[in-house]
Amino acid sequence: MADVMRSNGPEEEPREGAAAEHADEGGRRSRGGRSRERKGSFWRELPILIVTALVLTILIQAFLARVYVIPSQSMEQTLHGCDGCQNDRVLVDKISYRFTDPGPGDVVVFRGPDTWSKNDFTVEEPSNPVAGFMQGAMSLIGFGSPDEKDFVKRVMATGGQTVECCDDQNRMIVDGKPLHEPYIYWEPARGDTQPDFGPVTVPPGYLWVQGDNRNDSNDSRFQGGGGVNGAVPVDHVIGKAQFIVLPPQRWQSVREDDPQADALGAPAWQTGLPVGIGFAAAFPVLWTGRKFTAAIRQRRQERH
Repeated sequence: MADVMRSNGPEEEPREGAAAEHADEGGRRSRGGRSRERKGSFWRELPILIVTALVLTILIQAFLARVYVIPSQSMEQTLHGCDGCQNDRVLVDKISYRFTDPGPGDVVVFRGPDTWSKNDFTVEEPSNPVAGFMQGAMSLIGFGSPDEKDFVKRVMATGGQTVECCDDQNRMIVDGKPLHEPYIYWEPARGDTQPDFGPVTVPPGYLWVQGDNRNDSNDSRFQGGGGVNGAVPVDHVIGKAQFIVLPPQRWQSVREDDPQADALGAPAWQTGLPVGIGFAAAFPVLWTGRKFTAAIRQRRQERH
């Protein structure tokens, strides 16, 4: 009996070793399977992540903020859009003016009214339909060509105020008081004297806007023949230029010097890059979706 016990002992040990080896191999296979599963899951989810980011980017730019290209020289040197230089791209905040109206000194992007026929720039429409689609797609995420009827100018006066040019020191006048304008740029060879106009009383619900490059800007002084025809409806304002996002060496907030501050005591936000926000928001959205789906699967399994 003892011989039987001794003979069985050695036979059982290899079985245990084999079982351990089998378990180890099974563990390695299981880990390898999980690793491959994770890699496969990543590549399956990558298109969803990209689409989610793009959709969020489009929604952000439709309702919160958008990047606009500055193509003209009319706002030099606050915003660069000069010939032979890298045009600025600015982040335009669409939220601020849902709670308040544009004020003096704000740099705004707006749709040109019907009376504004002189565009600061033109956009060539591509004849190739594929190129046209790509241009439209790039425009949606803020890097395509701007609409030729969109303008960027600085607010000089608001509805009910009377604006004219100029006093004996070549300063704009609003409601009889001279403006303080440290942002004015006098382009070489265009002189440093502003042309006279007015006085013009801005209609209620309208804005009087001008470029910082004072003698190289088609603005309220000239559009529609000048006068009240050059005023811009507040409803046409798309948003407020807040930050220069490209090129990198120009990263800075847009100056909002209130020209009426010294004379009239008028009052004076920050945002992030929509594409960056879109991609950053895509991860938590996707994670939440996965957790929600997993919870539904678990409940179904518990029912069965």
